[in-house]
This record gives sequence, structure tokens and C-alpha cells, in this order.
Amino acid sequence: MASIRQVNKRYKATVSKRIDGKLKQISKTFDTMREARLWASRIEADQSLGAIKASKNILFSDYFKEWYTTYKAPKVAPITLSRYKIVYKVLKNNFKGVKLDKMNRTKYQRFINEYGASHAKDTVHKLNALVRSCVKSALLDEVIAKDFTQGIELVYNTNKTRKVDYLEYDELMKLTELTASKLNHNFTSRYIILTAIFTGARISEILALTWKDIDFKNNTITINKSWDYHFKTGFKPTKTAASNRTISAPQLLLGWLKQLQGNDKKMVFTNQYGTLPTPTAVNKTLRKLLKECGLHKKNFHFHSLRHTHVAYLLYNGVDIYVISQRLGHSDISVTTKKYAYLLNKHTKKENDKINSALDQLVNKKISLNKD
Repeated sequence: MASIRQVNKRYKATVSKRIDGKLKQISKTFDTMREARLWASRIEADQSLGAIKASKNILFSDYFKEWYTTYKAPKVAPITLSRYKIVYKVLKNNFKGVKLDKMNRTKYQRFINEYGASHAKDTVHKLNALVRSCVKSALLDEVIAKDFTQGIELVYNTNKTRKVDYLEYDELMKLTELTASKLNHNFTSRYIILTAIFTGARISEILALTWKDIDFKNNTITINKSWDYHFKTGFKPTKTAASNRTISAPQLLLGWLKQLQGNDKKMVFTNQYGTLPTPTAVNKTLRKLLKECGLHKKNFHFHSLRHTHVAYLLYNGVDIYVISQRLGHSDISVTTKKYAYLLNKHTKKENDKINSALDQLVNKKISLNKD
């Protein structure tokens, strides 16, 4: 695999390339990491395609690696690319010596049975989705004749599925009040937590906020980028195009954020050290606050604040369509699917509202027992 490192504010990409039958390392320096990654990916892609055409006896795991290196690596985000690498390692360990043209539904189903026995539903689903995409590519390359992933029954361990914790109304009140009472402009983690509570934004979106994104006159916050805290490359695009949005923000939150204006001219959440807090640091602060509130939530972490935000808005009767737009989802189906457990909880409350509204269709002076 290629290696990319920063050298004097530039990025040097190094890849191994077979020249005249000998494996040699070649390097090139670029102004941005993206350019370096694209160049390295092209070099590796050329070699990958050559290897695929040269032999149809390629190992299943090796084909998966060649596939994502060729078709996915040049365009996906680093965090997404890391998922492909993880799946490659899983396939390499579970299909040792198995060639792609020898794969069949039985072998793959047995793998899913074994793998799923110790993994959560979401993990199994994502792995299978990547493998299916790879297999479709193999069909197009005419390396295989049949799709061995078709009709596979996914197996997963229900005990591995992490329960999503969120705060009830009174619990959220405790956390909000305690967090607000401990604000110190030198340490910005608590401000980040309050921003999540009041906006439902992701931590990468919050960390990326600049003062230009906050409209104190119209009480809005614009989210149009995110912060790459995994690979520390600075700004990056939002999760999806729909994630670009402008949302309303209460004056209370904006008043707290104004306390940070003296810290940095550009970034909202720069602390006294001139840096942005890491998600680990913010989560540590969040756990301390929860403990002080007497709230014991084993599976509660920063992203749970997004779920709590949704729960609070539903509790107050906000329409799910408005919530979906506020969260930056592409359509309402994404919201209803992801937060179905919260919607189900509010079904009784909504049914009571429906019955109350329907009761008003009949004049209450009319006796239902009238002959």
C-alpha cells in the first residue's frame, strides 16, 4: 500500500511499482494530501488492473483489495477507505487460499454464519454490502460467472447490537443546566456539548464551525463543512450533500457562544491552547457531567446527544419533516428509519391526540346512547 507523509507543509506519496520485473519504490510530492492520494491510487490502480487481467485465479481477498484500490480509493474519504481495509483483512483471514473463481454461495453463507455469530447486525450488513459491490464488479470483469452473494441470509448477534441511550426530558434539563453553570471560555468542550444539545449537529460539524457560519442577527447557524479529526487534515465536506443546511438557533445558545469570540478570529471552539478539543476530550467532559448529574448511561456518548435532541423535539410535538431537515438528512425516510425507536415511543401520545381530535367531530351535547 502507498504511504503518504507530510514534508515541509507538502505531502510526499511513495508507492511500490514493478519496473522491468523488479519491485521499486517511486515517490512524488504534492501541495495537498488529496493530490498525493489520487496519484498513488492511479499508480496502484494501473498495477491492479494489470494483475486482474493477467490471471483469473486471483485470491478472493486479493481481488477485493484490487477492486477497492482501483474503484474506491481515489474518491472516498480516508475514514471510508479504512473500512474497506478492515473488510479486506477479515476476508484474508477467513478465506485463506480461496480463489475468486472457486467462491460459491455455500462458502460465503458459512462465512456469514460464523462471522455474524460474534458481530452486530449493522457490522454484518455493512461488510456484506461492500462484498456485494465487489462481486458485481467481478461479474463485469468477467472473472466470475455467478453472484455468490445473491440470496444470502444475514446472521448477526443481537447481544452485540449496541443500545442507543438518550436522555429523557428531566435528565436533559439537569445536564443542560449543569453544563451551562460550568462554562469557562478557556475550555470549550462544554460549549460544544451545549451546541449539540441545542442543534443536534454531529461533532465533526460542530468542530468545523467558524464565526462566519453564525448569524447572530437572524439567530441561525450554517453547517456547510465538517472537521477531519480522524486524520487531522482540517476541513472536509459534510457527510452528504443534504447535510449542508442552515438551522435556527436559540438566543440562549448564541449568547453562550459569544463568550468564545475572544479566543480565535476564525474557529468558534478554539480553546486556550489554540487548538480544537478532540472528540475524546469532549466525551470525557460529557461523562463527568453525567456523573455529576447522577445519570448512569452505559451506552451514552457524544452522538447520543443527537438522538436526545430528536427525542426532545418529538416530545414537544415538532413535525418529523422539520426534524429531518434540521438533522441534514436527504429525505424523511432516513430519519424515520434511524429514529424509529423514538417514533414508536411517541405513538401512544400521538394516538391520544388523534382520538381527541376525532372526538371533536361530534357535538358533545349529543348523547351517544340516543335512540
